[in-house]
Amino acid sequence: MEGFTAQLLHALIGNIHLGIIVLDADMRIQYWNSFVAERCATPLEQACGQLLAEVFPQAISADFNRSIELARDQGRHVYSHWLEIPPLQLQPVSSESSLLALQSTLLFPFSTPDAATHFGLVVYDTSAVAQGNEQLRAALKALGTKQAEQDQLLRKLETANSQLLQSEKMAAIGQLAAGVAHEINNPIGYVFSNLKTLDGYVRDLLKIADAVDSAGDLDELRQLKRQLEYDYIRGDVAALISESEDGIDRVTRIISALKDFSHIEEDEFRPADLHRGLDTTLNVVNNELKYKAEVIKEYGKLPEVECILSQINQVVMNLLVNAAHAIEQFGRITLRTGCDDDWAWIEVEDNGKGIDPKLLNRIFEPFFTTKPVGKGTGLGLALSYNIVQKHSGSIEVHSEPDVGTRFRINLPLRQANARPQADAPQP
Repeated sequence: MEGFTAQLLHALIGNIHLGIIVLDADMRIQYWNSFVAERCATPLEQACGQLLAEVFPQAISADFNRSIELARDQGRHVYSHWLEIPPLQLQPVSSESSLLALQSTLLFPFSTPDAATHFGLVVYDTSAVAQGNEQLRAALKALGTKQAEQDQLLRKLETANSQLLQSEKMAAIGQLAAGVAHEINNPIGYVFSNLKTLDGYVRDLLKIADAVDSAGDLDELRQLKRQLEYDYIRGDVAALISESEDGIDRVTRIISALKDFSHIEEDEFRPADLHRGLDTTLNVVNNELKYKAEVIKEYGKLPEVECILSQINQVVMNLLVNAAHAIEQFGRITLRTGCDDDWAWIEVEDNGKGIDPKLLNRIFEPFFTTKPVGKGTGLGLALSYNIVQKHSGSIEVHSEPDVGTRFRINLPLRQANARPQADAPQP
């Protein structure tokens, strides 16, 4: 008889046109009926054991939290009618025209035979009732208008976010411009100085060459060569030319690095040599680093990684510049790479002042910065996280005050056709 009763209850719960969810004392999902299963994108097997708010983010609201407190602390049955965004966003099935736009919920505690506290959450679709009520019908219309406005606002926010991130890219390049100019100016300066010296040497050598035709004897010609220090000129010319070639080669490397680093128009994933990209980035930011830290490269073996290399360069540049800013005197920055199965990783570690543990969960927020006013936009790490997420990767940070900080970028070796969103970074 007990088995037959259980079958009846299971059939009733499975066929009733109400959503029924069973939660444990911590608001973790234990079970839901077929009504919820048919309208939720997450399978019950995957949702089981997760917090209700992890599966239904809309449940994170002050009103719904008050319902939970009343049910948990006072043992009350809490009925709520949601005129705006409901706590459970359930998708319509083929026979329904829309999701539960108007929704009511009943949250109540109950105990199992082992005295464990659980909660029942019953979800009602009150859209049908609204059709016969003028006031609720007006609310539905207002809700539709509000939804359209929110969709439009979201599109504007996405556009503004894209523009802000692009501005941050340009700001980062602008910040490096003076350093790159300094890097180029040094070799150009001594090449120019060498050319002026060579100009004087050439004039003296031409005087000696002209004297060949007019000198009375060889002694007079030898005296002119000693007077113009011919032996010194002959030795110094080779040194000047060699030094000038080194300077021009340095300028060529900087220009080549800038060309490799930029590629702003590049937006396709291609197999790329990450080590070449890292070396290019180091050349570009050299002026930012050389006065603040010794850079140590600990490269492992890496196959080509399918990525947008210029964007990965941008991420590494942001991390390297931040590492330099975190070092107050002169320190050490270590750049590591490696490969684990189908994933490549890049680490940027410094021995600077570290990050306050209270701030670790905020460092990827747009506009959040610990730098003084005017010294940072607070978009560098937000941009970096956005890029890594676009690559279906993840970015992790470990930091200890007065010890240092280590950022680790994880990238898949190959991009899937449909890339899932990366998980939020965990400090």
